[in-house]
Amino acid sequence: MALFGSPGKLSGLLLRIGQCFSAAASIGFMVSAHGFFNSTAFCYLIASMGIQVLWSFGLACLDFHALRSKTNLHNPVLVSLFVIGDWVTAILSLAAACSSAGVTVLYSRDLGYCRSPQIPCSHFKASILFAFISWFLLAVSSHVTFWLLAAV
Repeated sequence: MALFGSPGKLSGLLLRIGQCFSAAASIGFMVSAHGFFNSTAFCYLIASMGIQVLWSFGLACLDFHALRSKTNLHNPVLVSLFVIGDWVTAILSLAAACSSAGVTVLYSRDLGYCRSPQIPCSHFKASILFAFISWFLLAVSSHVTFWLLAAV
């Protein structure tokens, strides 16, 4: 079955590359923000996006190899592994992005910390934006692999 974004297809490779780069951008923006380590949610976002980068990069390499060698990755055992890994990383990524967004809303609207030039809220917001983009691309991949598992 040829679903958009399925493992071993060009669309799957592009989804994984998008996940990897947006998660890496999220890490980059958060690490460049002074004082990010004062919030547990921001540290959790970095850890979660780090796992996302590793997972997406590994599967992008596997997709690239499958495309190059014309290998079919629609093995039930492999697809089950993809489903479990995608769902676990999707849950971690969504939790990290939502908790970081909550802290940023607290900083900007409730406490007024963003008025101070010492707190780089624009970096926090950009990092969270890229985390949500990464999660959305991962949600597409996890949905496709779930449907692929039912078809295999």
